[in-house]
Amino acid sequence: MIVRTSRVGWAPNNAGGGGTIHPESGAFTATYSLKSRFDAEPGTNAEELLASAHASCFTMALSVALKQAGHEPKTMETIAAVHLDHGQDGYHVSRIDLTTVADVAGLDEAKFLEFAHDAKVNCPMSKALKGIDIFLEAKLA
Repeated sequence: MIVRTSRVGWAPNNAGGGGTIHPESGAFTATYSLKSRFDAEPGTNAEELLASAHASCFTMALSVALKQAGHEPKTMETIAAVHLDHGQDGYHVSRIDLTTVADVAGLDEAKFLEFAHDAKVNCPMSKALKGIDIFLEAKLA
């Protein structure tokens, strides 16, 4: 089993609070706050980090599947849009839109869409997010 961790700190302040994110890898340190989540203030937020995690997981799963089938992609880019909605029960993530474009030689669009759909359903982040609607738009460059 692989276990990954991230340490976060939080301190209330006059602006509502803020903190710092420290993933175990040390790859980055980021600030986050109520204003970076709900306004356009500098810093990251949970939804942006979730989008990054989901997009990277999906893209890696799709790339590996394509390569294993003999269709190694030249380039791939995925954007994940996490929708944070406010309802009677408070805030919730209502959906995630994955949009991916890949340059893959020798593969038709229909077969590429099969690979992309399989990656969307089976990447570990998608499995962890099963209660959320995940939509996919995939196309070849």
